[in-house]
Amino acid sequence: MRVRAALAVGTAPDPAYVDRLIERCAVEPDFYVREMLTWALIRHPADLTVPRLVAELRSDRSQARSQALHTLSKIGDRAAWPAITPELLACADDEVARAAWRAAVALVPEGAEPELARRLVSQLGRGDRELQLSLSRALAGLGETILPAVRAAQAAGDARVRRHALATERLLHDPDAGFELAINEAKRVDALGPQH
Repeated sequence: MRVRAALAVGTAPDPAYVDRLIERCAVEPDFYVREMLTWALIRHPADLTVPRLVAELRSDRSQARSQALHTLSKIGDRAAWPAITPELLACADDEVARAAWRAAVALVPEGAEPELARRLVSQLGRGDRELQLSLSRALAGLGETILPAVRAAQAAGDARVRRHALATERLLHDPDAGFELAINEAKRVDALGPQH
């Protein structure tokens, strides 16, 4: 029923529903319903949705922040870029941070990629494999501009950071290799040294 309601609102966009859609994103427990809510929001004019979504980034609710970031990344309006703060990129809540990484890569203005790469690289080594893969994919989305920051991280004192940085570079150059293979190769290189 909730999916059908969101579909109906997205099919016939009405500015009167924007606030309700955003409110529902903050509390909706079902992933598929949240995706439909995002789709419905995207169907509305960005000048109505983006300011309201940016306001959600200050919410006390983690889900409100992560879903707003996800929706902003789908809308792709770079006017939201200043709202993607260092605090969001380094948020202790993994889902908020993951959504912030994706949104940042989608919204970063031309010329700001190296600074964003440095901020994202500061998160290398964080979390489980799934979270690390999300960060590596976000970094890879910035292209070759990440290499100076990623290569600097390959000399880090923390083995998890070094290996994640090595795996990220491998993923950038060979996206089809798979992250698990990239991590295993990074462990081998880290243990033996790059000459092996």
